[in-house]
Amino acid sequence: MKILVCISKTPDTTAKIAFTDASKKFDETGVQFIINPYDEWYALVRALEIKESIGAEVTIITVGPSNDEAIMRKALAIGADNAIRIDAEPTDAYFVALQLAEFAKLNAFDLILTGKETINFNGSQIGGMLAECLDSPYVSVASKLEVEGKNIRVEREITGGIEVLQVSLPAVVSCAKGMAEQRIPNMRGIMAARTKPLEVRPALPVDALTSFSSYASPATKSAVKIIDANALDTLVALLHNEAKVI
Repeated sequence: MKILVCISKTPDTTAKIAFTDASKKFDETGVQFIINPYDEWYALVRALEIKESIGAEVTIITVGPSNDEAIMRKALAIGADNAIRIDAEPTDAYFVALQLAEFAKLNAFDLILTGKETINFNGSQIGGMLAECLDSPYVSVASKLEVEGKNIRVEREITGGIEVLQVSLPAVVSCAKGMAEQRIPNMRGIMAARTKPLEVRPALPVDALTSFSSYASPATKSAVKIIDANALDTLVALLHNEAKVI
């Protein structure tokens, strides 16, 4: 079985976010990057669990510049077999999906896993676009996945219960909480990852369909207002008119 796991880099959750170029670009100066947690904890680890249980070859792929190779090394340290980097700036979801699809078409993967979204853009677009490009079935926000011969059994949390789907392979699945548990790379994996090859491929000439006009930081939070315990009318008015929670 051949499994492709799509990963991307995101700023560490403790990073201070700033913008540059008239607020049109994210300022990467001094920022520590990590593998997008949904890609790492759920998509990649579930792929490795399948590899360990029934046998599979796990390939990771990302679209990005050379400084993305640090996160790729971590994915290899966790247990991925192969690593592919498409050498291009990921301009938008459509551009990325087409790059991933082109590689996937050439290598006939049985299963393609992505995280449900990235924690910096929260777009949730790549999985669906990739499946469309490959003319493959797609299940989004899956919390459980089991391989059953030439099919997969997938569970999704829905309002009031669990939805169970049987999907024929090849397929694309985006992974959410519940799919697997985070793994910490051990020393043996870290050492082995240093010598594993990283394959770099040129990007397809694809025009991006969207562009970011600007970014903005959230408004500065106002100071805390302390209301006298006996001033209930004032408290109710503030909750209704300012906080708008009642």
